[in-house]
Amino acid sequence: MRDTIRSILFDMDGVILDSMPYHVRSWQEALNERGFSVSAELLYLHEGAIDLNTAAAIFRGNNRFIDADVFREILERQMEIFATRYQSLIKPFPAVLQILKRLREAGLQLALVTSSHSEILKKVLPPEIKSHMDHIVTGDKVSRRKPFPDPFLTALSALDQSSNTCLVVENAPAGIMSAKAAFLHCVALTTTLPEEYLSEADAVFNSHAELSDYLFRPQPGQGR
Repeated sequence: MRDTIRSILFDMDGVILDSMPYHVRSWQEALNERGFSVSAELLYLHEGAIDLNTAAAIFRGNNRFIDADVFREILERQMEIFATRYQSLIKPFPAVLQILKRLREAGLQLALVTSSHSEILKKVLPPEIKSHMDHIVTGDKVSRRKPFPDPFLTALSALDQSSNTCLVVENAPAGIMSAKAAFLHCVALTTTLPEEYLSEADAVFNSHAELSDYLFRPQPGQGR
């Protein structure tokens, strides 16, 4: 990791929390109830950016149409399914807490930048993870969500940092696009998608262990 980095901005689902399979299942179940069939891969590809426009584009490819009222009902049902069937199963990835502790010990600022609603975050984010965050940005607190730069720009402002002092850790194309639109250095984890879909990131890691090696590897000229 560059020695100019002072802050790290983490996505939540698929980076901090091993939650994406449950979000995808709840979307598929809610969609299936209304007669729509969408592959898990397609939902992973649009993680963090599923709104009416995204849904309309997905279904146009399948020669289907979805209007605003139907999408709103599906979204509400998806949230209900997630809350009642899957929310209690959400846990952080095993290596995450140790990574956060080491980063805090190194004096870095940390922020969580997620498209999830603040009410969902309150229910799924463990206090031991939240306690390490200097700031949290949720999807309902910005005017434009990922892939627009607004979420990361909001975090930069809150932390009083510039783009060249921050690193983003993501796992989805929309998050990477958001980070790059904010002129941020961004690395990605293959927790939900293979590397070929994450090519816009500056580096891609296949595990949190690889990410940890990158974050804590001494720079040339630095001691261990």
